[in-house]
Amino acid sequence: MKPNVKSLILTLLITGASHATARAQQPSKETSTVKVFILAGQSNMEGKAPNTLLDHQATDAKTKEQFAHLRKDDKWIVRDDVFIKFLDRKGPLTVGYGSPNRTGVELEFGTAMGNHFEEPVLLIKAAWGGHSLYKLFRSPSAGFPAAEVLQKELEQAQAKVKKANENNKKNDPLPTMEDIKKDYGSSYRKMMAEVNDVKENYATLFPALKGKTLELAGFVWFQGWNDQYGAENEYESNMKHFIQDVRKDLGTPKLPFVIGLMGQNGSKPATGAMLTIQKAQLAMNDVPEFKGNVKAIRTDVLVDKAAEELFPKWKANVEQWKLTGGDGGYHYYGSAIWFNRIGKAMGEAMLELKQTPK
Repeated sequence: MKPNVKSLILTLLITGASHATARAQQPSKETSTVKVFILAGQSNMEGKAPNTLLDHQATDAKTKEQFAHLRKDDKWIVRDDVFIKFLDRKGPLTVGYGSPNRTGVELEFGTAMGNHFEEPVLLIKAAWGGHSLYKLFRSPSAGFPAAEVLQKELEQAQAKVKKANENNKKNDPLPTMEDIKKDYGSSYRKMMAEVNDVKENYATLFPALKGKTLELAGFVWFQGWNDQYGAENEYESNMKHFIQDVRKDLGTPKLPFVIGLMGQNGSKPATGAMLTIQKAQLAMNDVPEFKGNVKAIRTDVLVDKAAEELFPKWKANVEQWKLTGGDGGYHYYGSAIWFNRIGKAMGEAMLELKQTPK
């Protein structure tokens, strides 16, 4: 009997191993999908940290530890599991997917998503500098501003063309109300068109994803600067409409939504219109229907203090500034450290909303 028992055990072990191997060779349910995240906003979502600054700080003894997880063999990691499409650029995630020759929050955010999910990750970034939520990103359910506001805008536009015609001896046609209205929501529509284009053509854009199914997994919003100039009091309403419309138009009622607050105030308390917009963005955390699926996070607390301290005197310290920052305060000093911190915080907030086991 003993030999038979041993034989049976051996048979069971071989069969079990065979089944385990078969399961391992079959594509899992998770890896048959692609986690898709939309990153949208204005210039700071474009990304303003110079690549040359990242290159320096990633090798400088004082700062390199902050970039070590993004590098291997003294080079920037090029992800084979995270892909990005930013308007006319596409490819595997690495540095350089910000404004030309610059990097933004997508680097740390995409890294966090790629490290967390077993599935491949696709980032779709739609960002244009100087575009307000009040006008260009205005979503459908927000409607148009009051009639008197539109009328005033029309009169100002017509007066501008009249003056140009007089100065240049031209006879260009005057703007119409239709011309005024068509700009409202134009960036919102372009953003949606960009998302739909990627959804339809992702297999061609990213051959490595061919045969997989896209799963819209989250949305990240980083914007606010242009709404300071007269539209700050409407921001809360417009932000709520924006979230609702994005979800409706993409067919994802509870799409996780992360908002990066305006934070250009840095170490100083925000005041005036910036404070109003910050409060409007934070208010999204308290909208009943957004509980547990929207999270607005502060970015000022993540300030790069070295860049903040040097910026007021950068003209007298140009060479030192090149090794610290690369832009004005409205662009978070072009600080690679600040942008990376924001991207990481956005990633943490998204994973908190996703509540996916690690």
